[in-house]
Amino acid sequence: MMKLISTFLFFLVLLNLSACRSEPPSTTIEDSSNQIIHWRMVTTWPPGFPVLQEGAERFAKNIETMSGGQLRIKVFAGGELIPPLETFEAVSQGAVHMGHGSAYYWAGRIPAAQFFSTVPFGMTAKGMNTWLYDGGGLKMWREIYAPFNVVPFPLGNTGVQMGGWFNKKIESAEDLKGLKMRIPGLGGKVFAKTGGNPVLLAGAEVYTALERNTIDATEWIAPFHDQRLGLNRAAQYYYYPGWHEPGTVLELIVNKEAWESLPKDLQAIISVAAQAENLRMSSEMEARNAQALSELQYQNHTELVAFPEDVLTKLYRLTQQTLREQAIQDPQFKQVYEAYTAFRQKFEAWEAISEQAYQQALKKQ
Repeated sequence: MMKLISTFLFFLVLLNLSACRSEPPSTTIEDSSNQIIHWRMVTTWPPGFPVLQEGAERFAKNIETMSGGQLRIKVFAGGELIPPLETFEAVSQGAVHMGHGSAYYWAGRIPAAQFFSTVPFGMTAKGMNTWLYDGGGLKMWREIYAPFNVVPFPLGNTGVQMGGWFNKKIESAEDLKGLKMRIPGLGGKVFAKTGGNPVLLAGAEVYTALERNTIDATEWIAPFHDQRLGLNRAAQYYYYPGWHEPGTVLELIVNKEAWESLPKDLQAIISVAAQAENLRMSSEMEARNAQALSELQYQNHTELVAFPEDVLTKLYRLTQQTLREQAIQDPQFKQVYEAYTAFRQKFEAWEAISEQAYQQALKKQ
């Protein structure tokens, strides 16, 4: 019933906006002499969600300041105007002007979109930013979203996530068999190939399910958000690294008609504000995770455990198999997979003799 009501309300929004289709979607002008433009932005995050929802709201405020109040964006958290996972559709159809989420949320509709978010054993935030901004990734991303009337921008990154919370010690790949774990997306498909049982749960359900042993393990995000959810009170072992989400890109999406209706100066302001918030949100995630990890270790006495080498080896092998299978089924997925892989090989060859070599030299001192 709730889904039916949400869908009904969503279409009411579309119907209400259709009367203004002679202008770009729901754009309103408060004062024709000053061209004050009012937009709406929806997100996939809960109200007040630290870093992610906060970052989307800060982005909107920065645009208003930078434009001298000419472009004013009202931000709605997930569920406040439309259901969170209808964000892409709302922007595509022009019900709202902007959305903030992550591209893998639309994987059921655009499987290749996952490469513009994250894939298991994929690139970290540094590699993703380099590919998107200067390696052709953003151009390809926009080409793939173009048929949906949407223009994407990078707007944040979670960094390398944690491997998850487990109530059972994982000593070999055999220990994954039969394990019930909350893990979505491609990571869930890979986990299933190990003999594990991936479970889909909303964030609000994760703590209770883990505490009551409805599931044996869960991934969420990283120390800061995991600590806030109280997962350290529901499970004994905290595993790393987050093989399934090594650098999850968050995205800003803008309705194409609305975007094209803006003058060049406002387009430039949005682009620059998105780049600024992309850096700010990524940096904030790293800082808060560093602090939270220290608290989890030394105040909460959480047991940090690295995944055994054979577990990571098996997960890596099964990831490559899963990606190849998806590429065979979907030509667009294959196109992006090949472009992503070609860039990654060049990037990692440079990184091996620059940053990695530097870190190894430091360890020897």
